[in-house]
Amino acid sequence: MSLKNLRWEDHPDNPLIGPEFPDWMIADPSVLTPDQTPDGRWHLFANAILRGIRHFVSDDGIHWNAVGKGLFTGIRPFVVRREGRYYLFYEKPASIRRSVIALRHSEDLLHWSPARTVLSPSLDWEGKGLVTNGNPCLIEHEGRFRLYFSAGWVFLPDCLFIEPLYIGVAEAEHIEGPYKKRHEPLIGPSDDPVWRRNMGAGSIKVLPPKPGALWQAFTNSIFRDEQGHSRSEIRLLRSTDGYHWEVASKEPMLRYEDSGWKRALVYAMHGVHYEGEWRMYYNARDGWFIGKERIGLAFGR
Repeated sequence: MSLKNLRWEDHPDNPLIGPEFPDWMIADPSVLTPDQTPDGRWHLFANAILRGIRHFVSDDGIHWNAVGKGLFTGIRPFVVRREGRYYLFYEKPASIRRSVIALRHSEDLLHWSPARTVLSPSLDWEGKGLVTNGNPCLIEHEGRFRLYFSAGWVFLPDCLFIEPLYIGVAEAEHIEGPYKKRHEPLIGPSDDPVWRRNMGAGSIKVLPPKPGALWQAFTNSIFRDEQGHSRSEIRLLRSTDGYHWEVASKEPMLRYEDSGWKRALVYAMHGVHYEGEWRMYYNARDGWFIGKERIGLAFGR
């Protein structure tokens, strides 16, 4: 099914998850549907700033409760199940100038193995001074694993923080690696007036392709609008091979609004399909330098 035929509508109770004081953000959701979990409930992993990776559970995927105060230091989690084990990839600080992608595994989503680094910055385009690998997204295709990731950075002057500049991919025979990177980025900044990313590539969530069908992915590119504001919106991409991507529609799937919790940027997302329904969990920011980030939900119909 081509996802560009879907129309996305926000849940009326958005945002569904907000930050807990003293944190000012909760972001980058990664979701497991009830058919994937040990207890038959929805599970969501996200990150705060002070509490690191957070874990939430829900009976309906709408009303969420936090599990504990925080798991471990890190941001931008991505969790996947394979052969009865859960693998959590996330961005982890290795030093003040370097971030890497770390991996932990679990049998029950509660007790996690020690972190092991699976991807580190090694290429020129992954940053100058500050070098980064983050925003992991893993898929399995034809018996191999592809780990899509963000690297490098662009400074958002009205926000006073950075966002990813490029998107790359690394591949492995085994889910735990070793991963070998493609030497060139897949997506970078561009002045394309349709696929707006004149500041940076942002992040990507790739959907495992079905035989004979096009690849599809969600992305949140970073751009400066006509008024000079830093912006982000969620778009659908398509590809014939998972390496060369183009925008699938002229219109974004989800975008910022004039006011409210989505006033500034709409970005990190995870789309899931469950019982015939598409859901998009994503976070948005209500301001630039001063702003909170919260997680909401949209349905694709």
